[in-house]
Amino acid sequence: MMNDFPWLSVLGLVPLAGALLTALTPSRPGAVLPKQLALGTSLVTLALAVVVALRYEPDEGMQLTETHTWIEAFGAHYALGVDGIGLSLVLLTVVLLPVVVLASWNDADDKDTSAFFGWMLALAGLALFVFMAQDVFLFYVVFEATLIPAYFLIGSYGHGAERAHAAMKFLLYMLAGGLIMLASVVGLYAVSAANGEPTYLISELAAMGFDKETGRWLFAGFFIAFAIKAPLFPVHTWLPSTTGNATPGTSVLLICVLDKIGTYGMLRFCLELFPEASRWATPLVVTLAVISIVYGALLAIVSDDMLKLIGLTSLSHFGLITLGIFVMSTQGMSGATFYMVNHGIATAVLFLVAGYLIRRSGSQLISEHGGVEKHAPVLAGLFLLGGLGTLGLPGLSPFVSEFLVILGAFDYHWVVGAFAVTAIVLAAVYVLRMYQRLMTGPAGPEVADLQVREVTAIAPLVLVMVVLGFYPQPVLDVINPAIDAVMVSVDETDDPPTVPIGEVVMEQTNEEVHQ
Repeated sequence: MMNDFPWLSVLGLVPLAGALLTALTPSRPGAVLPKQLALGTSLVTLALAVVVALRYEPDEGMQLTETHTWIEAFGAHYALGVDGIGLSLVLLTVVLLPVVVLASWNDADDKDTSAFFGWMLALAGLALFVFMAQDVFLFYVVFEATLIPAYFLIGSYGHGAERAHAAMKFLLYMLAGGLIMLASVVGLYAVSAANGEPTYLISELAAMGFDKETGRWLFAGFFIAFAIKAPLFPVHTWLPSTTGNATPGTSVLLICVLDKIGTYGMLRFCLELFPEASRWATPLVVTLAVISIVYGALLAIVSDDMLKLIGLTSLSHFGLITLGIFVMSTQGMSGATFYMVNHGIATAVLFLVAGYLIRRSGSQLISEHGGVEKHAPVLAGLFLLGGLGTLGLPGLSPFVSEFLVILGAFDYHWVVGAFAVTAIVLAAVYVLRMYQRLMTGPAGPEVADLQVREVTAIAPLVLVMVVLGFYPQPVLDVINPAIDAVMVSVDETDDPPTVPIGEVVMEQTNEEVHQ
């Protein structure tokens, strides 16, 4: 469906314009105006996304499209559009943005407040363009551009002693992945030019087809970059240092939004452009996903740094998301896409509440806390809700997505399904163990309970977790048609349920006797 008004362009440009305006605002310690501008921009962006969602029809494929020639010699276009997968991640981004701004209200009072909130808005705006891009070259440009605000948010505004090292490590990992992907981007130009006119439009490349060897090499370039971004074992080692040194709000934008580009790219590019190569690589990818699930959870169990621990849980969860994508079933892919949203919500709650606690106590080591619930019951209660969401408690939205992924894993192979179940078991261990050490037991240093502004920032995320936990169908109704299209592109169908022949004969015999 073509679009008369450029809703998607406006949606992406508003936070970028707000970022520029906020960054140019005179800043002084504790300045309020940059914060107000950032919060206002984030709310306008949210309102625009709601309009986009209301105009979206789930069964009509890619919608609100905009296509303009950009660099004709390259076959590059300024092309935007959303389907159910992209729209769900756009909505996740715009919901988290005002939450992060409000929760980070005082995080840069001793630094350049204007630049801090400006970089936040810029990161969110670029992420929106990534989820909306329908041209590979445009996708690559904004994919790389997200590294600029992320680098400064970690290196200049992080609170850890090793924030400069963590920012450089993050940047080098992401640049390495981007350079590998660039080789595949150039390869797409060469292949499309050899077949006629060069093009980077995803729709035209998906219809083109690639020979087996070429498709596998191109797939590898994209997949490695997305595995680093996701993150996936063994290219995950930037993750704990980043979350351990960044501010909690920055970690939310990085882990809950930016890292979804990795798993989104696996669906949008790896499966849709290179279906044969994706099926060929499935055994390896499933193996790496299973290792990530178990290894990330085990690392989280032994971690004493609460921010690093929360980051490591994401290694396990991204393994589960990747597994859901590559088992190539409707249940697995729908669950994985829904899990991208739910992981972002539950993990954001954990990061932000942990940040509140660290700001009050001055330490992010779990061993230096204890009995917090005696002094700050609201803080402890919200932290527990975030943790229960992370471990997939029935009644909270992550459970629905985990259940769908696990069903898809068992359909793929019972051994893979058994390993997928360990994600839930190990999550219960690291979440409940962390809560016990932080919040119960002998009282540690007294900390003040949450203020109204802090509760207001977290409350919408808790509400979404509960509502989608009991009624996930509206989101799944948006996601499922897009997943059906991906299944068609990879030439996969769900196996129909089978009944052993003996049971069929027995049922027929019983019916005859009854008659």
